[in-house]
Amino acid sequence: MDVGPCKLGVISVIGERYSVQKFGLTIFENEEAEVPIDWGLDDLVFARVKAATGGDPGVRRIAYPKGAFEPFYHPKSRFIPDPNERLPAIVRGITPNVSCDRYLVATTYKGELPGSRMMLNGIGTFNQGLGNLIRHSHLFANISINLIDGRSYEEIKRPFVNFGANFAASMRLTEDPLNKLDNDQFPNPPATASSSAILRERTRALITDRLDRGLPGYLKQD
Repeated sequence: MDVGPCKLGVISVIGERYSVQKFGLTIFENEEAEVPIDWGLDDLVFARVKAATGGDPGVRRIAYPKGAFEPFYHPKSRFIPDPNERLPAIVRGITPNVSCDRYLVATTYKGELPGSRMMLNGIGTFNQGLGNLIRHSHLFANISINLIDGRSYEEIKRPFVNFGANFAASMRLTEDPLNKLDNDQFPNPPATASSSAILRERTRALITDRLDRGLPGYLKQD
């Protein structure tokens, strides 16, 4: 049982879906699927935050009801943003009796592959090329970290810490071995991704690397 004050509540919402995407020469050759997974990725986020804080007992994992973040991932408001669909309102709604000084929220996002117009959705793998001959495969992990004040529920900005850039940098011309995937390891059909031990372990290694690089800038005290 947790005792003492909660300095940082960790809320991770990254680990239920895995994107499997294929890109061809035209948009008509593109394919995308989302596969349910149970790889403990949210557990991994908490473990890396805990490690980054030196095992601080004031760091707690915050549970939330299933579907609580659906308004964030699938907002209904198109033209006028609804504050209730933003992270501060959702976090306020799930923490009425928690009282942490701050909350760290990990979510996924759709990001453009640098140097292309291809959108990579959250965490997953993509295969790109021409026909069945010249193709290559990669892993990706688009994770966003947000800090929220536990009293005002306002976002705490870290203007000089660009977590997303750490992920994008790994996808540039210089090959990162953590991203590179052999074509025969690309899940075909996509549903086989969830049972792939290679994809699971390689994806966890990629996320661990990115978290360990990016978290210190978010966890520093003002």
